[in-house]
Amino acid sequence: MKKLKKIDLWIVIPYILLLGIGIVMVYSASFYNALMAGGKTDQYLIKQAVFAGVGLFLCYFCFILKAKFFRKRVAIKYALLFTILSLASLPILGKIFPSLRVNGAVAWIPMGPFGNYQPLELAKLVLILYLAFVLTSKQERLLSYQNWKEVGFEVLPPILVVGMIVFLLLIQPDFGGAIVISLITWVLLGASTIPGKYIVRLSTALAAFLGLVIFMILKLAPSIITSHYQYKRILAMQHPFKWEQQAGAQLVNSFYAISNGGIFGVGLGNGIQKRGYLPEPHTDFILAVISEELGLVGDVVVLGLLAIIIFRIILIGIRAKKNYNALVCYGVATMLLTQVILNVGGLLSLIPLTGVTLPFISYGGSSMLILSIALGIVLNLDATTKFERTG
Repeated sequence: MKKLKKIDLWIVIPYILLLGIGIVMVYSASFYNALMAGGKTDQYLIKQAVFAGVGLFLCYFCFILKAKFFRKRVAIKYALLFTILSLASLPILGKIFPSLRVNGAVAWIPMGPFGNYQPLELAKLVLILYLAFVLTSKQERLLSYQNWKEVGFEVLPPILVVGMIVFLLLIQPDFGGAIVISLITWVLLGASTIPGKYIVRLSTALAAFLGLVIFMILKLAPSIITSHYQYKRILAMQHPFKWEQQAGAQLVNSFYAISNGGIFGVGLGNGIQKRGYLPEPHTDFILAVISEELGLVGDVVVLGLLAIIIFRIILIGIRAKKNYNALVCYGVATMLLTQVILNVGGLLSLIPLTGVTLPFISYGGSSMLILSIALGIVLNLDATTKFERTG
C-alpha cells in the first residue's frame, strides 16, 4: 500500500516499544498481588497483551481509513452523544451498584467478559475531533469578528458541550479527567483562528467563575470539599509522611521505591514495594515500580519514548496545511502530555494524585485502545497529507 510508505516511524517505533515495555512491567508489577489474591500470576499479563494487540490493530485500522471519515459531522455527533450519555450513566450506576465505587468515584461501566469501559477515555478523543471540526468550520467567521461578544457567541455551543462533560466528570468525581478535558479545550481554542486577546479574556472569565464557585462552596458548605478523598490527597501531597497511614501511603511507598532503585535499579522483578506495600502498582504507580526495578535509566527510556511521540505529533501539527489536521494533532499531543505530567507529578508529590495513568504503560484497556486509535488518526492525517503532496 502506497499510504503505508508515508507512515511516520518516529511515532510507530516508540509506540511499539512502549507497548512491549508496558506488557513486561504490568506483569512484573502485578504478579505478586495477583498470587496473594488467589489468582494466576499472569492474569494481568495476558489481559495487557490482548489490550496491546487490539490497540495495535485499531491503530492500523484507523490509519488505513479515508482521512475524511474523521470529519464526518454525523459520526462526530453520534460519538459525542454516546459519550455524554455514558458519562451521565455513571452516577446512576453508582447509586444502583455501590460496589462500583472506587475511592468514592464511579468511572467504569462493567462490560461483562469484555472488562470495563471507561467513558472518560472516549470523551477525550471525541472532544478533540468535535472541537477540531467545529472550530475549523467556524474559522472564517471567527477571523472576521471585531469584538469579543461576537467571538463568545460563536464559541458558546462548544464551550457548553465541554462544560457539560466537565460537570459530569466532577460529579463522579474525577478531577484528573476534568483537568485533562479542560486543558485540551484551552489548547485547541488557543490554536484555532480565535484572536489571542479573546482567548485571554475568555480564560480569565472562566477562571474567575471557577474561583467564585470554589469560594462559595468553601464559605457555605466547606464539608463538601474537606470531607472528600481528593482533599485528603492534597494534604498528603503537602505532608506525605504525616499522612503515611492514610492518604499518604501511596506517595511514601513510591518514594521508597524510587530511592531503592537508584540509577540502575534492583533488577526486573526484584522490586520490594510492589509486594503489598504499594497499592495497585500496575496502574497509577507503575512508574514507581519501573524506578525501583530499572532505576533512573528505565524512567528516562520510558519518558524519552513518550517525549518523542508527543514532540513528533506537535511537529506534524505545525507542518499541517489544513487547520483541522493541526488541531487534531495539538489535541492528541495535549492529551498525552497532560496525562504524563499528572501521573509523574503525582508520583513525585509535585501535584495531588489524580488517578491518571501513564500512557501505554499502565494496565488498562480503555486508555490503551483510545490512545492507539488517536495515534492511528494522527498517522492517517499525516500520511494523507504527504501522499497528496508528493503522490
